[in-house]
Amino acid sequence: MEIDGSVCIVTGASSGIGAATARLLSGLGAQVVLAARRTERLETLARELPGSLTITTDVTSAEQIERLVARTVDTYGRVDVLVNNAGQGLHVPLEELDPVDLRAVFELNVVAPLVGMQAVVPLMRSGSGGSIVNVSSATSLRVFSGLGGYSATKAALNMLSQVAGLEFASAGIGVSVVYPSVTATEFHQRLRAGHLVTGGRSITPDPPELVGRAIAMAIRTGEPHVLVADPPKPIEPGDSDGWGLLLARQAPRPALPSAQAASESKAKASRETGQQGSR
Repeated sequence: MEIDGSVCIVTGASSGIGAATARLLSGLGAQVVLAARRTERLETLARELPGSLTITTDVTSAEQIERLVARTVDTYGRVDVLVNNAGQGLHVPLEELDPVDLRAVFELNVVAPLVGMQAVVPLMRSGSGGSIVNVSSATSLRVFSGLGGYSATKAALNMLSQVAGLEFASAGIGVSVVYPSVTATEFHQRLRAGHLVTGGRSITPDPPELVGRAIAMAIRTGEPHVLVADPPKPIEPGDSDGWGLLLARQAPRPALPSAQAASESKAKASRETGQQGSR
């Protein structure tokens, strides 16, 4: 869909990916609604973006989401785009994962986007359609030690998004999932619990503006899956050059102690010998 002249709600807009996305969409001619909990930051950002609207919103409250959408309609008359960006990390091993933390992050990363979609879809259906972009994570496409709880919430968001894409298509509503990697924001300083997991590798964070470009691409094209890259890359389920290179693959494993490595090598050789003998 066309961004110029559209009305776009961006959650988590007070910093990072949300703020970068709001700036980009506003620069492309959108009327941007800035939603987050930190009012002062929203108001500071709004001063940069002519015609924008700030609505302090805790997206884990269904009542506040309803108010967000109602105020948007009161101001602009419609909602064309919803960017479900608000989220939080939870980076701890499963053995240490507190169910209280998991429930809280699930509410923010999964339930809140669902409620947001439910709030805007009737409006989009009664109008000329629209675009919903759910910001997931590339960690939902790989298997990383220490990220089970967080990745599970994003995998759940992926499935909700794909089903929504099927259910809302007849109304002209596109649903896209955008997959960022490590991004240069305060995200890892505001984790629910835990710390940045890198698997022992040095990672250069992507700028949040790159994620904003991927979100803008998803809005314009309606691509259901967009991987954050430079340039952003559509990925197709089952495509060995895209999705298939990522989906459910094991992340790089740390080097094994020499004795353990030798033991595993011996076990592997034994298995291969057995397989050859059975052919």
